[in-house]
Amino acid sequence: MKDSVGIVETQYLEIKKPFKLESGKSLDELTIAYETYGQLNQDKTNAVLILHALSGDAHAAGKYHPSDKKTGWWDNMIGPGKAFDTSKHFVICSNVLGGCKGTTGPSSINPKTSKPYGFSFPVITIKDMVRAQNKLVEHLKIKKLLSVAGGSMGGMEAIQWIVTYPKKVKSAVIVGASLSQSAQNIAFHEVGRQAILSDPNWQNGDYYDSGRRPFWGLSAARMIGHITYLSEQSMQQKFGRLLRNGAGYTYDFSTEFEVQNYLKYQGKSFVERFDANSYLYITKAIDYFNLDYDKAAEAFSKSEADILTIAFSSDWLYPPKQVKEVVKAARQGLKKASYYEVKSDFGHDAFLIEAKKQKPVISGFLNNQLKK
Repeated sequence: MKDSVGIVETQYLEIKKPFKLESGKSLDELTIAYETYGQLNQDKTNAVLILHALSGDAHAAGKYHPSDKKTGWWDNMIGPGKAFDTSKHFVICSNVLGGCKGTTGPSSINPKTSKPYGFSFPVITIKDMVRAQNKLVEHLKIKKLLSVAGGSMGGMEAIQWIVTYPKKVKSAVIVGASLSQSAQNIAFHEVGRQAILSDPNWQNGDYYDSGRRPFWGLSAARMIGHITYLSEQSMQQKFGRLLRNGAGYTYDFSTEFEVQNYLKYQGKSFVERFDANSYLYITKAIDYFNLDYDKAAEAFSKSEADILTIAFSSDWLYPPKQVKEVVKAARQGLKKASYYEVKSDFGHDAFLIEAKKQKPVISGFLNNQLKK
C-alpha cells in the first residue's frame, strides 16, 4: 500500500559493557531491539524516536511478512503522508528495557547463570529505559533528535528525555501522559501485580523452564488494566448490558455478559504475546515516575525542546487536567508548549485509535520543527 512502510525487520544492538541502573545495580550486557522506517538525511536532523506504552514493542509500523494479518501497533500513525511521515522523517522505535520483545528483560538470559533472569532481574525506572534508548541513538550517530514522541508510558519517556538529555531533543510530542503517576493508577497496577504474584504458576518468577506459566495471573492483570484504557461511554455503547445468549440470566457464574467475554478475550490474547515478569517490572517503573511541578519547570527550562501535548476528553487514566500540568510546567520554564484536546469516547486508548484527529496537529508541529 502506498501509505505503508511495507515489509520491515527488527534489528538488534548488542552492548557488551555494564549498564548501570538508577537503583545502583548493573546489567553486565544489554541488547536493544529496534526498527527504523524512512531514511535518515545527510545531516541526520530528521530522526524521530517513537516511544511505546506498557504493552508495546519495537514493531510500531509495517509487517514482517506480506501475509501477516496485523501491522505494527501505531501503523495508522507512521508511514508516508501519516502523522509521522516517513517520506520526511527517519522514524526509530525500540523495545523498552525490561520488555519481552528482544530488549534485555526478565525473560532474557543472564550471562552469569546461562538461565533467564526471572525475578533476579533488577528493578528499573523510566529513566533507565531512556538511557538505554540513548545508547541506540548514539549507535546511529544521531547527535540531536528532531523529536521524541509517545503516548501513555511513551509520553512519560518523552518527558524523561527532555529532562535527562535537554540538549539532544529538538521537540517532544507527549500524548495522554502526566508528570507523575497518580495514586489511583498505582493502585490499579498493584492489583494487577498481585494477580500475577498470586498465581501458583508464577513460581517466584522462575517459570520459564517449568512448562507452566502464570497465564491466569497475567490475564487477570490485563483485564484490570484494559478497563482503565476504555471509557464509561465506549463500554456502554459497545456492550451495555448485552447477554451472550440473549435468553436471560443463567443464574450461575459463567460468562453471561458480552463485556465479560470481551475482557476474557483481551486477557487470553495478551498472555500469548507478553511476559508476566515484564508486566511486573514495567508497571513498577511507571509507578516510580514522579516529576513534581516545580522540578519539572526547572528541568524544562534547561531544555531546547518545543513541546506539543495531546489529551483526550474521555481519558480518565491520564485525564486532560494532568496533561495540562505538563504544559503549565513547560511554560513556567519559558518553553514553547502547546495543548490540544481530542474529543473522543475511546478513553485512554484513543491515542491508538484516533489517528485522523491527531494527524494534522502532529504533522503541522513536526513540519515546523523541520523548517527551523
